[in-house]
Amino acid sequence: MRRAVLSRPHFNVRPILAGIGGALIVMALPPCASPGQAETMSSALARAYAGNPDLNQQRAGVRATDENLPRASSAWRPTANANAQYGYNHLDNTFASSGIAPLRADTAAWTYGLTVNQNLFNGNRTVNGVRQAESNIFGARETLRNTEQNVLQSASTAYMNVLRDTAILDLRKNNIIVLQEQLRQTVDRFTVGEVTRTDVAQAESSLASARSDYFTAQANLETSIANYRQVIGVVPTRLEPARTIESLLPHTLGVAVQLALAEHPEVQAALHAADAAALQVKLVEGELYPTVNLVGNVQNNYNYFGVPGERFLNASIVGQLTVPIYEGGEVYARTRQAKETLGQARLQADLQRDLVRAAVVSSWGQLDTARGVIQSSKASVKSNEIALDSIRDEAEVGQRTTFDILFQQQQLLNARVALVSAQRDRVVASYAVMAAIGRLSAANLNLAVTEYDPTIHFDQVKDKWIGLRTPDGR
Repeated sequence: MRRAVLSRPHFNVRPILAGIGGALIVMALPPCASPGQAETMSSALARAYAGNPDLNQQRAGVRATDENLPRASSAWRPTANANAQYGYNHLDNTFASSGIAPLRADTAAWTYGLTVNQNLFNGNRTVNGVRQAESNIFGARETLRNTEQNVLQSASTAYMNVLRDTAILDLRKNNIIVLQEQLRQTVDRFTVGEVTRTDVAQAESSLASARSDYFTAQANLETSIANYRQVIGVVPTRLEPARTIESLLPHTLGVAVQLALAEHPEVQAALHAADAAALQVKLVEGELYPTVNLVGNVQNNYNYFGVPGERFLNASIVGQLTVPIYEGGEVYARTRQAKETLGQARLQADLQRDLVRAAVVSSWGQLDTARGVIQSSKASVKSNEIALDSIRDEAEVGQRTTFDILFQQQQLLNARVALVSAQRDRVVASYAVMAAIGRLSAANLNLAVTEYDPTIHFDQVKDKWIGLRTPDGR
């Protein structure tokens, strides 16, 4: 009797890496969705760029840091204070021996005045404070740029994870269908005495393992969808295949490292932090210098001595010189402390360069590995498909057992899953290299989104003398 052999399943799959074949699918379309609503990698990254809470809070932080410049610049400007007093005055003055009539009066007395203080010299603390505020603002912008990179990289990873886990779930589901049919045919053959109970048990065991793998894949997909929602802001519906961005990367690792050391926002932020620390040393040292102020004061008094109709006007303008002699050593201690902090900031900049260099080398190696794994996985899938067909043919003439078919089926499934993961890894690694270099931005990716410009808010507030209203600056 000719043995019944399971026909080869047809997988309805598409690659997630555009331009490279493989057993990967796009995310299933829900009943309410339409093909026109498909999400691409670019549109998903644009969503994250515009609406990610982490990125938006960092933008708000940069706007808050911008206000340090007008705060520091305020020391150039005069301060003015008005004062006023109003009260009741009772006067009873008796001149016992002079023959002058007693003076008695009940009057309302009031005083008002204006004091203006203009600093002329404070040990260059204003100059250095302004420069330090600018360094901190530049550093905050670099931190924002790094946050933008991290968000875009997280969004691209979340996008590819959903595609990968959806494809793996589809492969697991199809594998269950295959093994169910395998079990049915094995039971039929056992009924007619062609196979033993062992063959049935092996088929049942494979099916049970396949169902377990399916539930695990389902949980992994749910986790990836949750991460996608967290980073990008919407629940994914239908995702299109994605392309790598290797065309935007340098051609050699050496060039990539050089660019990273020169352009990476974490390196630039560390350098600005070192500049701010150097200026802090000068700020503290400035407290040891003399301070020169120009003070103008005007006071107008009515009924000041209790005499009705009496008016007293006092106006003055004076120069004040304050020379610090000894502050108990506190200023000297803070100066030494600031110098140590400066040394730490410079070492931190060196450390950041090493971290960036390591990140570039690591991500570059991951990209090379992913390329190689894709090629080997493709060859493995093809070889396992041929092997499975051959084993099925041999099983028809009794040269192979049910276990051989099940084992080869599992090998083919593993190869397809490996190809799915490698395709995902290649895309993710290309974005990781771009981020490690410091060039993963909306502008370089050409995203269809209005780019956030931190200089808009900076220009709105840098010369602002007065006002409580917060500029939009977005």
